[in-house]
Amino acid sequence: MRRVRYEHSGGPEVLFLEDTPVPEPGPGELLVRAEAIGVTLPVVRKVREAREPIPLGGEVAGEVVAVGAGVTRFGIGDRVTGLVFGHGYAEFAVLRDAMASPVPEGAGAVAAVALVRSGLVAYGALRAARPEPGERALVTAAASGVGHLALQLARIQGASWITAAVSDAGKADFLRGLGADAVVTYDAESWGDPVDYALDAVGGALLKPAVGALGAYGRLVAYSSGGGTVEAYDLLVGAKSVIGFQMALIARERPDLYEAWRKELWDLHLTGRLTPVVHGQFALEEAAAAHALIESRGNLGKVVLVP
Repeated sequence: MRRVRYEHSGGPEVLFLEDTPVPEPGPGELLVRAEAIGVTLPVVRKVREAREPIPLGGEVAGEVVAVGAGVTRFGIGDRVTGLVFGHGYAEFAVLRDAMASPVPEGAGAVAAVALVRSGLVAYGALRAARPEPGERALVTAAASGVGHLALQLARIQGASWITAAVSDAGKADFLRGLGADAVVTYDAESWGDPVDYALDAVGGALLKPAVGALGAYGRLVAYSSGGGTVEAYDLLVGAKSVIGFQMALIARERPDLYEAWRKELWDLHLTGRLTPVVHGQFALEEAAAAHALIESRGNLGKVVLVP
């Protein structure tokens, strides 16, 4: 089979395609013929920053072609999606049974990759913010694979106003079309009137203005891999709070909650209330171009590899 990997850290140019044997599923694992693979900012960052090469994991959707010992939830021929921790940029990937979710009848693999993992992160981050109907919301990286879903979910949860924060003002029409009331760029002097909660996918230097955008008792949910620090004084003034969220922790320790959220996302999508947008589909041999697009922050929605 073909798969993408790299041997030393760097930009998109370090990725290369290789031929390798098809893996075999171990106990509690599924072997999936990949139909769509999600490209995420955390993986892109790891390629550039990790000290040692790591397998390119991520979201995969496709057909089960083999199962390991002890697997009872799925069988050969089932269509599933889930997070792969090993080599995911490949024609075949090994997926843990516990991390797999069924793809509903009639739903496509690309939509599954665009919706489920990114949607779960967006939904979980929103839940962590404890939104109340009528509150004002802020979403950073609002045009990203996660951000554009978080924006829509905030509206579904009753937000009265949504500010979308992005790197490029050229994304404004796209975001307004998804329901944003205002679009600001990160370097703007003001991000508008204070909000009740913020969903931050960027981190780093952006944490300070994001916290500054909160009103009294405001909550910021940080779910970025970009790190960053917050001054305690900035929280004391206005009794603000910062909440960390990690989807992998929910998947490992709260599978019941993970499954309930997944079902809710599919219901929202299949009833037309939530629309995952795919910016582009790339072949495996175009993985470098997909990473370059993510690094440029030029994508409007999800970026997907299609073997």
